[in-house]
Amino acid sequence: MSAPVVPYSPLRAGLSDGAAVMSRNLLKLKHQPGQIAATFAFPLVSVVLFGYVFGSAIPIPGGGNYREYLMPGLFVMGSVFGIMGSLTVIAKDNGLGVMDRFRSMPMARSAVPFGQTAADLVVAAGSLLVMAACGLLFGWRAHNGVAATLGAFGLLLLLQYAVSWVGVFLGSMVKNEETAARLGPLVMPVTMISNVFVPTAGMPDVLRTIADWNPVSAATVACRQLFGNPGLPTGELAWPLANPVLATVGWSVLLLAIFIPLSVRRFRTAGL
Repeated sequence: MSAPVVPYSPLRAGLSDGAAVMSRNLLKLKHQPGQIAATFAFPLVSVVLFGYVFGSAIPIPGGGNYREYLMPGLFVMGSVFGIMGSLTVIAKDNGLGVMDRFRSMPMARSAVPFGQTAADLVVAAGSLLVMAACGLLFGWRAHNGVAATLGAFGLLLLLQYAVSWVGVFLGSMVKNEETAARLGPLVMPVTMISNVFVPTAGMPDVLRTIADWNPVSAATVACRQLFGNPGLPTGELAWPLANPVLATVGWSVLLLAIFIPLSVRRFRTAGL
C-alpha cells in the first residue's frame, strides 16, 4: 500500500521550513567564535563599565544601590540592541546572494524571517542569562519572587523578539553588511534618551517627554517593578510609566503587527 498523502498546510510548511532556517542560523555560530564572544562579553562589560563608572555619581530617588537600579535598564538595552543581530545577518545574506537562493527554493515565504527571529530569540535568552549572572555577581538581586522574576524575563524576551522583526525588515532593505553596520549607532539614542541610566525627572521638558514615552523607559520601569529594584518614578507620570507592563506589551505587539507582514512581504517581493 502506498503511504497516505498528507494534505499541504501553509502553516505546517512555514513552521517546518522556519525551524530549518533557525537551525541553519544557529549552526553558523559554531564557525563564528568571535561573534559568540562579543555577544556574551557585552553583559560583563556593560555591568562593569556603567555600574562602577556611573555608580558613585548618580543619586537614586528614594535611595538604593545604583547597580540594582541600573541592571533592569541594561537588560532592556541588551534586548533593544538585538535589532543589530537580525539586521546584520539578513544584510550579510543579501550581499552574498543567499536570500536570492532561498527565494528560488520551494519553501514557505515566511520561513526565512521567522527562522531568523527564532534563532535571535535563542541567542538573546543565552545573553540574558549571562547578564543576569553578571548582575548577581556584582550585587543585583530580584526581590519579588520567582513568578515576578520570570515575568520580567518573559517581558524582555517579548521585547527582543519584537525588535528582531524590525531588524529583519531593515536588513532586507540594505544590500550588504557594511551598510548595516553603519546603522548601528542610530540605535544608541533610543537607549540613551530614556531612564536606563538616570531618572527622567531632571531632564529638560522636551527631552523628558520623549524619554517618558520611549518604549525603552516603559520596559525599564516594568522590570524594576517586577524585580523589586529601586528607582521607580513617583508623582504625576506619563501613561507608559504609570502602566509600564501594559505599555511594554502594547509596544511589542504593535511592532510585531507592523513588521511581521512588512518583513514577509519584503522577502517575497524583493528582486521582482
